[in-house]
Amino acid sequence: MTAKTTNLIYWISTLVFAGLMIFSSVGGLQPSQQAIQMMHDGLGYPIYFIQFLSIAKLIGSIAILIPGLPRSVKEWAYAGLFFDLTGAVYSAVATYGKFDPMMLTMLVWILPGIVSYYYWHKKLHKVRTV
Repeated sequence: MTAKTTNLIYWISTLVFAGLMIFSSVGGLQPSQQAIQMMHDGLGYPIYFIQFLSIAKLIGSIAILIPGLPRSVKEWAYAGLFFDLTGAVYSAVATYGKFDPMMLTMLVWILPGIVSYYYWHKKLHKVRTV
């Protein structure tokens, strides 16, 4: 695979992943009634935690979009975003006591993140070996 193809796949998957995460954070920056109903009333999280998660997702999404950030910053950003998504699935299972097949839709959100992370590492490897 050429460096150009690797770079293209990386940027497309990163933009999709960051876009999904930013989209999911917007409703919680100033917690909307829908966000409060789902997170507080449905899952039992305190209302202040909704805003915290939204800000963290926004910062993590911006971090993976900025080229040239230190590797450790991007690693933490990817980790945080993956923790958020797996935590969402776990919280729903723990709250409702069963796995709902609709939770598989979270794969739609996780897959571009996995692709982005994989190709980011491929880009790093090519830069070090050139």
